[in-house]
Amino acid sequence: MLTYETPQRREATSWRNWGGIHTDEAAQQEQARISRELQRMAARAEFPLHLLPVQAVKTAEAAAQVARADSDVMLIYGAGGWLNILEALVRPDRFNLMFLRHDPGPAYLWYEIVHSRFLRKTVDEFGQPGMDVHDLVVDRYDELLWRLRALYGLRNTYRKKVVCIGGPGGWGEGGRQAPRLAREVWKLELIDCSYPDLEARLKSSFRDAARMSACERAARTYLSGAGVKLETDPAFVSRAFVLKEVFLDLMAEHETDALTVHHCMGPIMGIAQTTACLTLTLLNDEGYLLFCESDFVVIPAGILLHYLSGKPAFLHNPTTPHDGLLTLAHCTAPRRMDGKRLEPARILTHFESDYGAAPKVEMKRGQTTTHLGPDFNARRWLGFRGTILANPFFEICRTQIDVRIQGDWRKLLEEMRGFHWMLCYGDFLRESGYALRKAGLQFLDLSASSA
Repeated sequence: MLTYETPQRREATSWRNWGGIHTDEAAQQEQARISRELQRMAARAEFPLHLLPVQAVKTAEAAAQVARADSDVMLIYGAGGWLNILEALVRPDRFNLMFLRHDPGPAYLWYEIVHSRFLRKTVDEFGQPGMDVHDLVVDRYDELLWRLRALYGLRNTYRKKVVCIGGPGGWGEGGRQAPRLAREVWKLELIDCSYPDLEARLKSSFRDAARMSACERAARTYLSGAGVKLETDPAFVSRAFVLKEVFLDLMAEHETDALTVHHCMGPIMGIAQTTACLTLTLLNDEGYLLFCESDFVVIPAGILLHYLSGKPAFLHNPTTPHDGLLTLAHCTAPRRMDGKRLEPARILTHFESDYGAAPKVEMKRGQTTTHLGPDFNARRWLGFRGTILANPFFEICRTQIDVRIQGDWRKLLEEMRGFHWMLCYGDFLRESGYALRKAGLQFLDLSASSA
């Protein structure tokens, strides 16, 4: 939405505000320019982005009418027009952004006064619902694009439907309220699938000769793939593919692509005759959102990172930060961590049970990573950038990485809350912080602090 005005010259008095767009002709030219720029930006977007036609308004009445249109984001080009036009466009129940021109112009009026007049209403305190200083972009479309990526991630995290094998849960005493908080803060739809239901489905699959034969063939193909080394009973792998088919059935029935497993270190092993670890890896590698432990303290972070990055997220246990590094580990991890290439993996047993099939994914050394750690109360998350240093093989969960902390590791040690964390390949800290502020949460960016 381009906002402007067409003032009329008056002698011996001020008759126009700052800015270079004061005629309908200039506004039409600017409107066409904006359309071209947005199309170029959209071509670079690595997430779905649909642009509605650029419109121009110069009255509050016209602004109020177009503000009623259905969209996720109102993007305002504040070339001119007065306060009432902006206030009519900005709805608190929608995301709002403002683009301002400085160099090379034409200069925009609201480049001068958006802070003092619009956001602060000519006082020191902020007073505009639905918008703040982080929603302002000057000149640079890369700054606009990452904000749109953040809003895309947030938009798709809200109201996500998740199938919960064994019901939703949360880690530890602090996580008892996690399902309730996930519903309240993130509006997640948590679908309970009982273990008796899962057991009946698996027994039916085990009796299905055609399905079993297909799963055995799929397992052999997987194990013969480049970079895969088998170090457990191949029957565990075949049954992991059976479990995969059952999970796909459940997600299809509930029209979602997300699932989590509660008590995954116990009941599911006897029912599935394997562990869920490899199954979750397989489905994450295919673009689904699969998480172990049904820990809704951290699952919202995994959903958000998935949509921000376009890549899988790795749920893991952190250890003790020291000397600028720490070890992160879990018995399930995606192999397609960059969204494209399968990392090498050894297929072992799950560590704590020494049973089933679990991958030790060899993650890319030197890779920059984004790390998010939510607190138990769904009020504050911390985040930092890391660099993968090594893939050790300690007596802990199978997939394990040593990570160099890009930030203040001592402050990380002091500020850790909750338990499980999420990570993904790439740097998405800006998007994470912006999205979390929009969700009403605090975000502590530890990579903004020097070590």
